[in-house]
Amino acid sequence: MHLDFINALCATEIKEEKNMISNTQITAQPEYDIQFWNAMRNKEAREDILAKGRDISTGTYSMPTVAAGKVMNEIEKESDFRKIATVIRAYKNGYKIFAKDCKDKAKFVAEGAAIPLYESAGDFDEKTIESYKLASIVTLDEDFVNDAGFDIEKYLTQKLGKSFGKAEDNAFINGTGADEPTGILHHTDGAKTALTVETLTYDDVISLYFSVDKEYRKNGIWLMNDKTALALRKLKDNNGNYLWNQANDTILGKQVIISEYMPDIETGTKPIAFGDFSYYWIVGRKPVTVRTLLEKFVLYDQIGYLAFEFLDGKLVRNEAIKVIQMADAGK
Repeated sequence: MHLDFINALCATEIKEEKNMISNTQITAQPEYDIQFWNAMRNKEAREDILAKGRDISTGTYSMPTVAAGKVMNEIEKESDFRKIATVIRAYKNGYKIFAKDCKDKAKFVAEGAAIPLYESAGDFDEKTIESYKLASIVTLDEDFVNDAGFDIEKYLTQKLGKSFGKAEDNAFINGTGADEPTGILHHTDGAKTALTVETLTYDDVISLYFSVDKEYRKNGIWLMNDKTALALRKLKDNNGNYLWNQANDTILGKQVIISEYMPDIETGTKPIAFGDFSYYWIVGRKPVTVRTLLEKFVLYDQIGYLAFEFLDGKLVRNEAIKVIQMADAGK
C-alpha cells in the first residue's frame, strides 16, 4: 500500500515539526540529469547545477527524478515487507515528524440531524518518525565507467535497489529503533506476544491466529522463514489433517510470506508473526542521494559510489500483529 504524505482526519495523521524545501523540481530538470551522470562517470560537471541537489549533511547529491524512481522500483521488487506494509512519502518535511493513528468510527445520522463529533483526542497513539540514514557502497571498474556505451544508470539503480531492499527488510523485522527503524520483533514497540511456548504445535499456531482481533485477521498475513515454514508444513491435527494448505500455500486461508530475516525456531526467538501488516508504516524521508568515492578504490582501478536512503519504519498499532515467543532455556 502506497500513500503520498497526507493529513487525514482521525484515521491517519502525520504532523511535521518543521518544513524543508523540496528539491524535486530541481532533480527533474534535464540539465541536472546530465550533470549528475557526468559526475558519476568522473567527468567534468557543473557544480553550480549539482549544488542545487546537494545534501549538505552527507556531501551527496540527489539522484535525478527518473533514476530515483527506478531505484525505488528495484527496492520494491526486492523487499517483501514493502509489499504488505503501508508506504508513505514525507519528502517535504523536516527531520522529525509525528505519526498518529486512532480507531476509525462511523455512525448513521438522521436526515437533518446534527452530526455528532467524536472526541478522539484520547485515542490517538502518537509515534515519532525519525529520518534514519541507510548507507550502501557500490563499486564499478573504471573501464565500464569510461565506456560511453555502458548503461551506468541501470547498473547503479539495480545494485542500489537490491542492497537497500535487503537491508530494509532486515530492519523492518529486527530493527532496534536506535539509528534504524523499529522492527516488528522489537521487545517493547513491536508486535504483541500472543503466547510463549517450549515447542511449536498445531494448537499453538491456531491460538496465535485467534489471538489477533477479527479486525486484523481479515487482512492477516503470516510471516516466517523457510525453516519455520517447513516445520509448519508437517504439523497435523488429531485427524491427520495438515495445518498447511499444500494447494495454495496458505494457513487457515491466509497468505504466507517467507522472509530470510525472520528467526529460526530456537530458544527465546519469535519465529512466527501474524496480523495486518498495513499497520506497519514505512516512511520515506528523502530521495536517494549518491556521490563518488575516487581515492578509496583507485588502487583497484575502480570507482566507488556511496549512496544514502533516509527513512523510518514503525508499527503504529501494536495489536495489529502478534507473534509466538519460544520460551527461554530453563524457564
